[in-house]
Amino acid sequence: MTPQNLRLGIALMVATSAIFALQDGLSRHLAASYNVYMVVMIRFWFFAVFVMVLASRQPGGLRAATRSHYPLRQILRGLLLVTEVCIIVVGFVHIGLIASHAVFACYPLLVAALSGPVLGERVGWRRWAAIGAGFAGVLIILQPGVAVISPWALLPLLSALLFALYGLLTRFVARADSAAVSFFWTGTSGAAAMTLVGIWFWQPMSTADWGWMAALCGTAALGHWCLIKALAVAEASAVQPFAYLQLVFVSLLGITVFGETLAPNVALGAGVVVGAGLFTLWRQRVTARA
Repeated sequence: MTPQNLRLGIALMVATSAIFALQDGLSRHLAASYNVYMVVMIRFWFFAVFVMVLASRQPGGLRAATRSHYPLRQILRGLLLVTEVCIIVVGFVHIGLIASHAVFACYPLLVAALSGPVLGERVGWRRWAAIGAGFAGVLIILQPGVAVISPWALLPLLSALLFALYGLLTRFVARADSAAVSFFWTGTSGAAAMTLVGIWFWQPMSTADWGWMAALCGTAALGHWCLIKALAVAEASAVQPFAYLQLVFVSLLGITVFGETLAPNVALGAGVVVGAGLFTLWRQRVTARA
């Protein structure tokens, strides 16, 4: 069993957030010039190889990783994740990294709201209040009735919903499947599904952009490795709040590299969403301990 080390876990989660922010910046750069389906397909090809290498080094090897008690639900998880990635990357291109992540930050609230009907978990009034406050923050960001909502601005919200469903299914299959099994099925089923779509949108890529693509695949693998290590050395409830730092890193990247601006309503709304999400995570931890 891996020894628990909260400081190391926090440091790894902060590193994970920074790496995933860089990954999102690379995705935006490539998707601005190439078809999103192709970019995501190549990324998932590498992801599939990564999870197979990891699985081969676990006890039982690849054969053990394929033994799922919920194969159809595992495939659905892969489909949800790859669809969510495609949608959020389109959002990056059309409304920017900052606005996309400000809305996407509501996904823990969606997890809390849907945990009752999907998993049969009890959601108390405090968490419902936090969920309501978080969605008020989303409305502050989108400004319905004040400005005309771009259809592209709804993409991060849809992406957050899909990611929340992915997270809930992950919790469901964890009742019988190990994390290694779920990780393997996520990468392989997502790559297979994306290949069926992305191969029809293949475009020639310049040598320089193949370098950026390699960096994208590398950051994806490194980010997942850091996340796995963070959750191995510390409780998820203790390190999960630091995942919100990705919004900070993404904002810095959007402003300095892509020339984006942080609108006052986006900053205020994101603050409300993050605050509500942190409260929800805290209540989940308190409830679990009780």
